[in-house]
Amino acid sequence: MYDRRMTDPLERGVSAFILAGGKSSRMGTDKAFLEFEGRTLLARALDLARSFTPKVRVVGDAAKFAALAPVVEDVFRGCGPLAGIHAALRFSSTELNLVLGVDMPLVSLALLQYLLERARDSGDAWATVPRAAAGWQPLCAIYRRSFAGAAEAALCAGNYKIGAVFGSIKVQAVEPEELAAAGFAPEIFRNLNTPADLALALNPETEN
Repeated sequence: MYDRRMTDPLERGVSAFILAGGKSSRMGTDKAFLEFEGRTLLARALDLARSFTPKVRVVGDAAKFAALAPVVEDVFRGCGPLAGIHAALRFSSTELNLVLGVDMPLVSLALLQYLLERARDSGDAWATVPRAAAGWQPLCAIYRRSFAGAAEAALCAGNYKIGAVFGSIKVQAVEPEELAAAGFAPEIFRNLNTPADLALALNPETEN
């Protein structure tokens, strides 16, 4: 079981970027403003990130989010999460960077600290990315700034899938068995794409 003890929980040598996304047709609103247990997903993500590092920014539309946090806007507009990661890393002043999707409300501070420690031990890996039952979890991962170059090359070529970039760089995978041994259940990566996902996250005992 992972148990990190530290006097100052804030990681000052790492930046955190919340990918806020846009309007979800299935949810009927911007995911960032969807309420989960009494708070919006963006408020939850910002609180979590700020408990991890003081260097926190939102990646998204400044007109929507600038009143809530500093914002980085995509260079490649309308090209999905890979464009958000690219924008974050292009802006960042730190070597290591947390990228977190706004629609993952079950992620914990302990998990973020664990991934950061693995990233610091990763040598020359450009990304430290957990894998769960559904596969790669690139929107809850630690990236080095060098990943921005690979992301930009893919975006310029019209390739918008994050997983495709992983095939051309060194990635450190954090496997399901390792996560389980550290005490992290796969459900921690659950993201909210549909009303059914939201209902299941609120009432996990209903899952078959």
